[in-house]
Amino acid sequence: MKNKFLTYLFIIGFLHAINAQETINTMFYNLLEFPDAPPSNRADILKTILDDYKPDLFMVCELKSEEGANAILNTSLHTNSNRYLKATYVSNQSNIQTDLQQLVFYNSKKLILESQDLINTGIRDINHYLFKLNTTTATINPIYLDVFVAHLKSSQGQDNEQKRLNMVLDFTSTLTAIPSNHFVLFSGDLNLYTSQEDAYQELLDPTNAIVLKDPIDRPGKWHINSTFKDIHTQSTRKSNVNFDGFGAGGDLDDRFDFILISENLENSSTLKYKPNSYKAYGNNGNCYNKSINDPTCNGSEYNSSIRDALYNMSDHLPVVLQLETDQALSIEENNIIENYLQFKNGNLISDAITLTVNSSILGKNIVLYNSMGQKIKTIILDKSSKIIDATYLSAGIYYIKLQNTTTPLKFIKR
Repeated sequence: MKNKFLTYLFIIGFLHAINAQETINTMFYNLLEFPDAPPSNRADILKTILDDYKPDLFMVCELKSEEGANAILNTSLHTNSNRYLKATYVSNQSNIQTDLQQLVFYNSKKLILESQDLINTGIRDINHYLFKLNTTTATINPIYLDVFVAHLKSSQGQDNEQKRLNMVLDFTSTLTAIPSNHFVLFSGDLNLYTSQEDAYQELLDPTNAIVLKDPIDRPGKWHINSTFKDIHTQSTRKSNVNFDGFGAGGDLDDRFDFILISENLENSSTLKYKPNSYKAYGNNGNCYNKSINDPTCNGSEYNSSIRDALYNMSDHLPVVLQLETDQALSIEENNIIENYLQFKNGNLISDAITLTVNSSILGKNIVLYNSMGQKIKTIILDKSSKIIDATYLSAGIYYIKLQNTTTPLKFIKR
């Protein structure tokens, strides 16, 4: 009886271990006067990019209209489950002569939008969105994420630097109103040329009510500096001639786009930044002073079709990072894993695990665990991986699961 009880506790502990991390993909993207700038099919081009990264939180700037917001929601982010929603579009309130605005779109299976408001800066709004994670215990143990999206004043010169600083001061002055147990993201096209600029220093000031961090911690002069070629985000194009003069040319040599995180996202298990997940999306690190679709910019991470889409979509690259939580998210798909992944010949196996796999999850990862919750192997699902060698496994109980889902399948090796 004692052994059975210990086995029960063991399995419960294992299930908790494999459920321990849920991932939230975030992306910030300057959309370049969307939808007005050419080409005319940019909602479809954007879909190519978003289908590849699958952001759960999509933060944007240079959105010009609610019509554009609806095109993103209904075309670029369209899924069969209609899991995406958007915040309410509000035209720029800081300067009625400027029609560029920020907005967020989000995966409603993972995030709940609680409220939204604006910080008026006199130039462009800084948009504030309060999210609650859609966890199974959200009612009694809510986890809050404050998301700010900004587009700071562009161009070089002392006057423009001061305007950027003033906008940032308008933001940091509001941080005293955020509870200390909230998590914070500050994203945007910040138009910063160097980490020494006052606006950047103010954002990371350790005396602020909420301390922000640059996840990659790469200070320096980013402008026209090959040292930072892997994190440059602007410009994706040598010239804007083929785009009716929209956007900037000059090739990839600036780090204008950022996602900053609150300090507690570095050390909390409830919600945390996943190390090394911050990327200039589409940048293979070999594209300094080139257009992003230049053939010499190819690499294993971002192929030519993605880079062509990025070239045609905007003069900026997106920036991305992942957050992880140890709380179970209320994701419908996790409860129907059996519709996607099954044992073809039952869960009692000898030399091989034979799977029936829905074509919709080909290319995704499955993970094999032992009864202690220790990861044994990660396998990319394709036609050849439907039969998995199990000769090296000793007799016992094991689990297999689709990565980033919460429902494991149990099998027994004889």
